[in-house]
Amino acid sequence: MTSNAAGAGTISYEQAGVNYDLIDPLKVAAQRAAAATAGHLAGHGFTEVKASRGESAYVVDVGPFYLASIVECLGSKALVADEMGKLTGRSYYAGIAQDTIAMAVNDLITVGATPLVVQAYWAAGGSDWFGDAQRAQALVEGWKKACDTCGVAWGGGETPALAGIVEGGRIDLAASCTGIIQPKERLSVGDRLGAGDAIVLLASSGIHANGLSLARKLVERLPQGYMTPLADGSLYGEALLAPTVLYSPVTEALERAGVRPHYCANVTGHGWRKLLRHPAQLTYRIDALPRVPEVLRFIQQHAQQDDREAYSTLNMGAGFALFVDAADGQKCVDVARGLGIEAVVAGRVEAGPKQLLIEPLGIRFGDDDLQLR
Repeated sequence: MTSNAAGAGTISYEQAGVNYDLIDPLKVAAQRAAAATAGHLAGHGFTEVKASRGESAYVVDVGPFYLASIVECLGSKALVADEMGKLTGRSYYAGIAQDTIAMAVNDLITVGATPLVVQAYWAAGGSDWFGDAQRAQALVEGWKKACDTCGVAWGGGETPALAGIVEGGRIDLAASCTGIIQPKERLSVGDRLGAGDAIVLLASSGIHANGLSLARKLVERLPQGYMTPLADGSLYGEALLAPTVLYSPVTEALERAGVRPHYCANVTGHGWRKLLRHPAQLTYRIDALPRVPEVLRFIQQHAQQDDREAYSTLNMGAGFALFVDAADGQKCVDVARGLGIEAVVAGRVEAGPKQLLIEPLGIRFGDDDLQLR
């Protein structure tokens, strides 16, 4: 890793305003309180799948099949779209719509679910936001296109104008998604995860929608700001706005091909530490790395982050992880590539202490590096 802007110093995610050491304890407390409400399902003849507590989606056993649900927000990526809109006169909200749906859908499919219904939450800082016809239409069209890609119905949504809560001229975007796990054998909450499994990483398109606080903070160091050219000829701002990959077509294609993952991880906040999400005491050994998108190389260089900091914050080219039977590793790669998504059999699961070893970079993340339960 090379450095830039002598004397500027490293920019960490915490310095950019995101401190998971403060956020994660609230998540854990909320999970414990939520778990105490599971008994309410019994009145309807249903039960929760306890192993889904702490996973990316919550699963309920309704008898002949499981239902899974998730709600996710976009975060601050819309702020980059707003700034680039001012600089270029273009609307980037079709891609922003895909990002928002991807945040929910890519979490939902980790438990083996097929997405069924998406709901929209578009909260603006005032009614004027919706008066920009070009931007509003791009959001609608992008949302529908992403739904079509995932084969999911857009059920409805909420469009509040929240002056005084959301900043004027801004919008807070979120999506909820409900899915079905049928047959029930598709359930993927890690009960089959074990030593010998292959680790397949599906490529990201760039930063996706996690790490944008860091990416926006970095603009303060760039004389040309978002218009700074990257080594591949793209502009920094436009590279940040590459839409998040929708991975549900891959998981659905894998089911048709007879491949059922033992576990999945959506590589979002916490970067590659998300590969440690399951509580099992297992070692995850990585010996092959995916290509790092140019925009992520640029962020690492100009934020002066070493590899450990970068891989603990950003996806570094891996947007989704599949843990599958070793015999199915190459098949996963072939299926993904057939859908235009690059993939690599990156490593394997081994018996041993809970740790992630990224051997080509000499990085180790242990159990203490990710506490989400």
